[in-house]
Amino acid sequence: MTTASMPTGAQEQTRTRPAHRRRRTRLVLTTSLLALTALVTTIDQPTGAAAAPTRTRSAAWQSIATQRAQLDKLAQEVVKAGAPGVIVRVDDGTGRPVEIAEQAAWSRSDHLLGAGDEFRMASNTKTMMATLVLQLVAEGKLALTDPVDKWLPGQVPNGKAITLRMLLNHTSGLFDYAEDSRLVPAILGKDRHRWTPAELLAVGVGHDPLFAPGTQFSYSNTNYVAIGAVLEKATRSSLSELVQDRIARPLNLKHTYYAADSSWRGAHAHGYEPDAAHMSSDVPAEFRDFAGPHRHGHVDVSGNDPSWGASAGAVVSTAPDWSRFYNALMSGKLLPAAQLAELRTTVPQDPEQPDGPGYGLGIQTGDTPCGTIWGHDGGMPGYLTANVTNSTGNRTATLLISTESWSEFGSEPKIAAAAQSLQTAVICSMFGKPVPG
Repeated sequence: MTTASMPTGAQEQTRTRPAHRRRRTRLVLTTSLLALTALVTTIDQPTGAAAAPTRTRSAAWQSIATQRAQLDKLAQEVVKAGAPGVIVRVDDGTGRPVEIAEQAAWSRSDHLLGAGDEFRMASNTKTMMATLVLQLVAEGKLALTDPVDKWLPGQVPNGKAITLRMLLNHTSGLFDYAEDSRLVPAILGKDRHRWTPAELLAVGVGHDPLFAPGTQFSYSNTNYVAIGAVLEKATRSSLSELVQDRIARPLNLKHTYYAADSSWRGAHAHGYEPDAAHMSSDVPAEFRDFAGPHRHGHVDVSGNDPSWGASAGAVVSTAPDWSRFYNALMSGKLLPAAQLAELRTTVPQDPEQPDGPGYGLGIQTGDTPCGTIWGHDGGMPGYLTANVTNSTGNRTATLLISTESWSEFGSEPKIAAAAQSLQTAVICSMFGKPVPG
């Protein structure tokens, strides 16, 4: 499962990768609006005091209707470009969220897509894992300075020099296990072997480290598989129990859970990838044959087992649930002030841009012309998501596109262009600013 896969026009974080693996680019959410000049939308104040409530309310509803129409049109353009489905949810803090679900006609026989459907959060899972770690830090059960060897003795080479903070902010230097060719059958849904977190960790640390601990940034799912193992060791509870007991139940998130297998608990968005005959030639041959029911030139991959994502990407949620999670996280309901400050302490994602987009503890941030956003994104077959919020969590937005390979391999420029326009509009709408023309 990938991260930061939504098209944004950002520079890519690159490093040497095995030639047989997919392109796994890191396209950062926070630079999608570089060419945009945005102005804050204002409502003219009426001259008569008595007329103010009616006129302001009317203008507000008109603005919401216009926003919804613009976002819906852009979502339709993504579907016309070839995406099977799109979910958009934008809450600009007024209490009137805009929710949109658009899908290709051929997919309706599988499921009528709803804006509140469950879907795989992929790398957004990392924000939740980091939250759990920081809760334990606040309780004195963990410390960010703990060496990984304290909790996983002998399981991570040079584990005495790698701290929990380095795992959380991707400065450990550990190789990404998802880049290993042995994971390809699992990613395609063909591998009946259920990879355990211990096996995934072993795959990642079986490769040489990329750099000395703490010296650079390089996104690696291995970091969060290790974090998951530490969480279970420190609490003697499963990740499923931790997500439920510490986050989902307290926040009344009825459709948020850690997926231990391929089953779903509620109505869910179906995820698709093109079948071998319709896959772009830009996609490596080993990634053109997904397992699952065939539908109109696509393969329905929503029933494939996501357990290979483990604590790096196995959480399932919905757009409304994730909005509530972000609100609670950023407003301090889930973490004390000291730990929330640690969450927001970032390292540069690009060493050549020290003031550019940063990565905190399981969360990304950066400035856009419409405002500073915090969030994460992620992708696994059938699901490409971006979730963003502001610094206080009172504004949130989610974008799901129910297919991923076009972004992973840069194989569908029409979908990429339409998705970038939609994402830009989503971010600006979240801040209550005009949707670009």
